[in-house]
Amino acid sequence: MMNNNRAQLTIFILVLMIIGIFPSIGSANSNKILSNGQSVYVPVYSHIYYGDQERTFNLTTTLSIRNTNLKKDVMLHSIDYFDSNGELLKNYLEAPIVLKKFSTIRYVIKATDKRGGSGAKFIVRWKSKDLSNAPLIEAIMISTQSQQGISFVSRGQAIHE
Repeated sequence: MMNNNRAQLTIFILVLMIIGIFPSIGSANSNKILSNGQSVYVPVYSHIYYGDQERTFNLTTTLSIRNTNLKKDVMLHSIDYFDSNGELLKNYLEAPIVLKKFSTIRYVIKATDKRGGSGAKFIVRWKSKDLSNAPLIEAIMISTQSQQGISFVSRGQAIHE
């Protein structure tokens, strides 16, 4: 029974690795269009399921926001974290902050924080005075347990609100 669960987890991890190799076509930065701002939806996972009994595999999530502009700052107006039911769990910004040219900021959700569930998400709102490249916004999920390791990336998708 233990080998069957391990085999299922290994197959699941391989599928996630393959999916991670091919970034989503509709990511917020894929169209290379200049913008004055966007709202970006970033799917994240507090845990994933494996096995016939839907066991959970807890994950640490890092939200990474990278200013892709070599010469322009962008303003981050809000970074909000929601659970699977769409309930706001945390506002990460009390006031807008400047993301300097070509810099990166990150926010970490610990593996022990399971409040988000398997359908957690961030909404990141950014603006720029001038037309600007969209920031690259990704979530990196990672964990190790029972001699198994897993990691994958989820890219942000620009949305209309």
